[in-house]
Amino acid sequence: MQPTSRRTRSALRRRGRRTPAGHIQPDHIQPDHIHTEHVHTDQEHTDQVLAGRKQDGRRHAGRPRSRRTRSERARPERIRSERIRPGRRPRRLAALASVTALTLAVSTSAGAGHLRPDPATAAGSTSLARRASLTPCMISGPSSVQMSEGIPTGPGYSRSTGTVRALNLMIDFSDAPGEGSAMERLAEFAPQTRAWFATSSYGRLDYRPEAPISDWLRMPKSFKEYGIERGAPFDPGYRKLVEDLVRKADPRVDFRKYDFLNVLVTPNAGPSALDTVLSVTFAGNQEAPVADGVPVANASFVYSRQDDGSGSYAETGYRVLPHENGHVFGLPDLYTHEGGGAVGHWDIMSEDWGAGNDLLGWHKWKLGWLDDTQVRCAATPGSTEYTLTPLPRPGGLKLVFVPLDSRTGYAIELRARGGNDAVVCRPGILVYKVDATVDTGGGPVRVYDSRRDSGGCTNSPNVHAELSDATFVPGESFRDPGSGVEVKVLATDPEGNHRVRVTRR
Repeated sequence: MQPTSRRTRSALRRRGRRTPAGHIQPDHIQPDHIHTEHVHTDQEHTDQVLAGRKQDGRRHAGRPRSRRTRSERARPERIRSERIRPGRRPRRLAALASVTALTLAVSTSAGAGHLRPDPATAAGSTSLARRASLTPCMISGPSSVQMSEGIPTGPGYSRSTGTVRALNLMIDFSDAPGEGSAMERLAEFAPQTRAWFATSSYGRLDYRPEAPISDWLRMPKSFKEYGIERGAPFDPGYRKLVEDLVRKADPRVDFRKYDFLNVLVTPNAGPSALDTVLSVTFAGNQEAPVADGVPVANASFVYSRQDDGSGSYAETGYRVLPHENGHVFGLPDLYTHEGGGAVGHWDIMSEDWGAGNDLLGWHKWKLGWLDDTQVRCAATPGSTEYTLTPLPRPGGLKLVFVPLDSRTGYAIELRARGGNDAVVCRPGILVYKVDATVDTGGGPVRVYDSRRDSGGCTNSPNVHAELSDATFVPGESFRDPGSGVEVKVLATDPEGNHRVRVTRR
């Protein structure tokens, strides 16, 4: 499908057209047969409801960006393509940190790692043994799905637990000379990305951003000659670019020592991110160029700054890199062809602009960041009560999954402000459907909205407002009569934990 204009995409969203794959109803995508109930309770029960009432929120004036995923061919080469932003011209940004400070924050020596996908070494959380009781909840997709929500993560991706080493190369071009120093460019991403992964993984991922070359690598061709544009496949432009940067860097870098590659392009190469975001990841690419005897199979490319002019870039502009590296670990895009209305701001794989956000509990389990003791599989008929603890807080029960079949199921978790989640305006139980048959960019996850058409409870820029108050609080229920699943939020305790009752036929 050829790229459409921003005006056309906005009109499609307003008309509520379905995506070409037919999987998602845009905006707050809640099928008519799903019911959310607001049950009035007695005063004692009402007193337990968290103070997360909806404010006078409205949808952010700017349109959500529209991004789509393209694949050159049906082999394990996963491509994440463009994101469209309207808005003001980005302002030139001062360096986030001095070179001296960065040298202290970012290691410049490599350890043992692998750029190549190694089938013998687990991608994602594949190597982790699973309890037999969780087997029914380990849904999987067909082989035709390139980047599936299934567990375990398929081969070819980087490890997502333990120490991983990201090789960072900063590149520029004759027609786009590097802005500032290369280390200042690295400082826009490296310390913050490392901290983001440490927080999200509860310390289980030791992300090491390393820069053995501290200056700009000038590519032998101009940026224009490489033909890089949104949605561009790996061949021929990106292949030539990778070949050239490997040739330039190889005398000073041992590529065998790293788990994956981050290419930080000078931000003046290509269009403004307010118009088109070129940032892209190629993961599990077995036909990638070879460096030091291994294919550069997992590589993320970051281009112009995601600066909306609100003054928040220094705190939030780095978040494109955790998103792109999420693909390296095997996570799909959760936005659809028509924007972020499937999941909203509840996962960085849906929205990586604006205020800080985290990953869904399902993704944390998929990546090996939750113990099996922190997950419950509601696979048998009957009713069971669970006490969920807030997702940002280490320890405790984090996820209840209700499998509908071997491919799909409902996930239930407790979201509250804290950790990487900066704009949770209505703490409560988040319910969403995971479908392992839907590929990246097609809407493999759908969040159900407890307050449909409410306008949401946040005014935070670049946050999908409608789903910001999607959570369920005590006295409210989610029901799917078709599958016989009901989730009722019963109460909270002084520590903010929520007790829920899950019923299935």
